[in-house]
Amino acid sequence: MGSPARIDEPMNGPSDIVIVGGGTAGWLAALMLGDITRQNPQASVPKITVIESSKIGTIGVGEGTTAVFRQMLQHFGLDERAFLRATGATIKYGIRHRDWRRLKHHYDGPIDDPSVLAPGIDLYSVASGKPVSAAHLFQPLMDKARAPVARKNGREIPAGPFHHAFHFDQSLAGAWLRGEVSGATIIDDVVNALERNSETGDIGALVLESGRRISGDLFIDCTGFRRALIGPMGGKWISYGETLPVNRALPFWIDLEEGEEIDPFTLAWAQKNGWMWRIPTAERYGCGYVYSDRHISPDEAKTEIEAALGRRIEPRNDIRIDAGRMDRTWIGNCIALGLSSSFLEPLEATSIHGTVVQLMMLTRWLTDPQGREKFNQAVAAQVDNFRDFIRLHYVSERRDSGFWHDLARNQPQTVRDRLELWQNKLPERGDFRPFPGNLPHVQEQLYTPVLDGLGLLNRAAAKTALGQNPKRRAQLRTAHQQLVRDHLRAASDCLPHRTWLRSLHQDDTA
Repeated sequence: MGSPARIDEPMNGPSDIVIVGGGTAGWLAALMLGDITRQNPQASVPKITVIESSKIGTIGVGEGTTAVFRQMLQHFGLDERAFLRATGATIKYGIRHRDWRRLKHHYDGPIDDPSVLAPGIDLYSVASGKPVSAAHLFQPLMDKARAPVARKNGREIPAGPFHHAFHFDQSLAGAWLRGEVSGATIIDDVVNALERNSETGDIGALVLESGRRISGDLFIDCTGFRRALIGPMGGKWISYGETLPVNRALPFWIDLEEGEEIDPFTLAWAQKNGWMWRIPTAERYGCGYVYSDRHISPDEAKTEIEAALGRRIEPRNDIRIDAGRMDRTWIGNCIALGLSSSFLEPLEATSIHGTVVQLMMLTRWLTDPQGREKFNQAVAAQVDNFRDFIRLHYVSERRDSGFWHDLARNQPQTVRDRLELWQNKLPERGDFRPFPGNLPHVQEQLYTPVLDGLGLLNRAAAKTALGQNPKRRAQLRTAHQQLVRDHLRAASDCLPHRTWLRSLHQDDTA
């Protein structure tokens, strides 16, 4: 999502940071805030305390990231291969959308951006009637289920210049990140109460179940749906229930078969009353049926997904979804991150991406007098934009159930406005409000493959635009042919995905 951003800018932050809740968000906060502040020679080294409870478990049915997570690993000098080994993670090049436009149709949303190599290549693809994804390096890597590297003369050669993403079990990822955090005080306990300053309303200390009292300057709420800090601080939930149509989820696992290749993409498979996700880890698929209980009951949802899969499932939970965000994620000296801040759907890897980007913003704004206001505005815009992007996926030709009929009748105005804008042109960067600091965000590079896959781009308009400049059309035709050849060759040279993942473990024991 956009260009990598600097996350090592000097800051003079709080000296005593208390993070409540471990998991991916909590340990990312400990890693990024702790390390970044130590990089400023003028700043005092902060004391970081993480309070997490071994009593509170996680579901762990699979989670995806965007490419920004890999950028974060590289910035902190963290070993990607060690991460893959320890977490059972797999490579993610994008999302395969099955049956969204119509039954027996699929399209892919690869997350690399070939326009960096050939500006205007999407315009040529649409004008010539070729799938936008055909010019992407990640498309043949998805199709061939290949690793991001080839092995030549005993060395691994990257397939190309783009950052891939990951799939992993979030509980394992959180544990690994915890092991990479140094110098933090870790307390296994539960927060029972907040002690607040009667004049400012700020948190002065947390009272734990054990009776301990933990004071601090800045408190980070990573308690997920409990929102144990930001809720008592006065945060209000803004629901997206009228915009996003699914409100229930049945998560489950499917084991990998012996010798089965591992898909390097998230599968989002539309059903009659929602959609199923399938996220591969090294040992199994983390799956779930996300559906609308306004259209079917939980028992009917289980029956529907079993019929689609041709097998029985054992749901690990029955999750009620109230998609939305906090009205303010920074109140006083309390900041909500991860699921404490917002929740959408598991279609896009928005939660982890949002956490990393929000932590980048915090490093810039913690000491800015206007930082709190800037942060709240940026996070609200970020999550609202994610909401609109996700809702776009439901613009479909399907009318085979009440669910799809209702979606067709109730398109949000924000989506209608976007579609009207792009009736006669392709999405471009100027169509999107700039995100602070040019930090990674959802913009035209992600919208275009989805619009193309749903049949919502105007080929005639693209042909007209290119027809006005025959020389540019010829240049783009040559560039497209070259990209397709180069990317097919690169993907063919890369190792099979599962073979490469297994080799990482062999290298570790060699």
